[in-house]
Amino acid sequence: MLSGSYLLLIAVTLVIGLGATWYVNSQLKKYTKVPISNGLTGADAARRMLAFYGISGVEVRRGGHGQDFFDPRSNTVTLSPEAYDGRSITATATACHEVGHAYQYAEGYAPMKIRGAIVPAVNLASNAWIFLLMLGIIMNIAQLTTLAVIMYAVVVVFQLVTLPVEFNASSRAMTYMNTIGLPQAEQGGAYAVLRACALTYVAAALTSILQLLWLLGQQRD
Repeated sequence: MLSGSYLLLIAVTLVIGLGATWYVNSQLKKYTKVPISNGLTGADAARRMLAFYGISGVEVRRGGHGQDFFDPRSNTVTLSPEAYDGRSITATATACHEVGHAYQYAEGYAPMKIRGAIVPAVNLASNAWIFLLMLGIIMNIAQLTTLAVIMYAVVVVFQLVTLPVEFNASSRAMTYMNTIGLPQAEQGGAYAVLRACALTYVAAALTSILQLLWLLGQQRD
């Protein structure tokens, strides 16, 4: 039977997650309906930002729905159809944010390098920690539960390192958009979109920290 403290944890993390999702979706939807004054698609904006900073060799690709990311392995920026073809504030902000990551990679931005270095460990830990925890509880083996908590802590560290990477990519995007003559209202809209998206990473990190604190509390009991 689930303890009261764990039920409370579930409730708190659910509220945080749902609240962040609602806010992000509302901002994205709002500014998807607002056209960008320069008439550029997100793909156009991405390519112009790359050229502005002299970043070569980065391909801008059209991905599937919800696929907005920079892949350092192939040095490509992938944009969803809404961002790639869209001519809205949301499309421009999204595209410039992903180019911000390409800019980080080209520059050798330290937090991005750290995050990339721990990805293999995170992939292992994120898939294995819950099984080790359950096995340790069922078999009453304290060493397994301790190892599970350590592995989960690696996941939390990854999420914390992700925060400056995301914030910095948005900062680079805003710096660029401030230089190309967009009206203040559009800059404000772009900032609102990027701030909302950043909130999802903050919410994920916060819920993971709460989960880790709960696990550590159980270890002491």
